[in-house]
Amino acid sequence: MNKIKKIFTEHPHSIGETYFEHLICAAGYGLKMIFVGFAAIIHSVFPFLFETTASDLAKEITGDVDSRKDEGVIQEQTELLD
Repeated sequence: MNKIKKIFTEHPHSIGETYFEHLICAAGYGLKMIFVGFAAIIHSVFPFLFETTASDLAKEITGDVDSRKDEGVIQEQTELLD
């Protein structure tokens, strides 16, 4: 049982989150990506619509993921020092 639990929690814990915190965040990214995918398809037909929507969201998600990684590293280092 612990081995199964570890499979689901190892990555979230490595970035300082619980399983459910990670689930909510990752699902949020996925839903945003679905929306922006439709915006990109619409943009491909009507280039004057959603001109920067896909790239703006990609930058936002990348920045957020990078900051969450940094927070996880800081938390791990703090735990090691305690």
